Amino acid sequence: MPSIPASPPDSARRPRLLFTDLDGSLLDHHCYGWAPARPWLARLKALGVPVIPVTSKTRSEIVPLRHELGIEDAPFIAENGAVAGLPPAWCHARLDRGSAADGLVIRTLGVDIGFIRQRLAVWRSRLGVGFTTMSEMTLDDLVAFTGLSEPQARLARLREGSEPLLWEDSDDSLARFREGLEGDGLRLMRGGRFWHVTGDCHKGSAVAWLIERFEALRGQRPLTLGFGDGPNDIPMLETVDQAVVIRGCHGLAVSPRQPALYRSRATGPDGWAEGVAHWWGRGDRRPAPAVTHVSSDGARRATA
Repeated sequence: MPSIPASPPDSARRPRLLFTDLDGSLLDHHCYGWAPARPWLARLKALGVPVIPVTSKTRSEIVPLRHELGIEDAPFIAENGAVAGLPPAWCHARLDRGSAADGLVIRTLGVDIGFIRQRLAVWRSRLGVGFTTMSEMTLDDLVAFTGLSEPQARLARLREGSEPLLWEDSDDSLARFREGLEGDGLRLMRGGRFWHVTGDCHKGSAVAWLIERFEALRGQRPLTLGFGDGPNDIPMLETVDQAVVIRGCHGLAVSPRQPALYRSRATGPDGWAEGVAHWWGRGDRRPAPAVTHVSSDGARRATA
């Protein structure tokens, strides 16, 4: 593997944002545990570096998980870029009005789930192709296939801007299916377990939107690091300054066009911790706080 380019000379002084896939990356692919990442999560939180989930999970799944992981002050991107959740510190007073019950402003970056399901039904009938959407799976089948608990599986079905599906037909039919969806302005992306149908959005476009939001609110371009293990993570990994491809458990190729790339030896949260240590664990690459506030007593405190 070619040598990894060093961070820019001023990188230690720039605010930092960490964008991460969840399943198979920060969370274990099989048991969804994250204990190996705990020390780095605590350190990044103490430094005021936001850890931002960018995932195929739904908003309903992410909100309680953010509290469990201790990253509730950070924004999130759900359903492969279709939905963004903004905490108060990331909101623009004029542009972001209204909030969900959990105090977040929710921005829809894709299209409505009703339109996606309508067009899926049209293309299934028109092409005669075979697939099963997550919404069509029984709860027991979804639990068995994903390893989620029954309550978690119920949250996974609360889709707002994307529909996961299991493809049950040929590669040729898949190509025709993809072409038909693209004519409707829809995308078909491969994840670790499912194919995902969304509007004209993806993880990379949503990450770029959040980076621009940060720069507009803070007046400084952040240094960004991204983590992913699946093909649907490639647009995100190509958008950030530095990237980590975590060794996957699915056997799918993940090859982003990204010169500042590290491939982990370990899988899941072990690989996640390995990737953070590679890019930001050295003395010349230590994370700097995203924002530093000076309090009334003169002390400087880092915040997200």
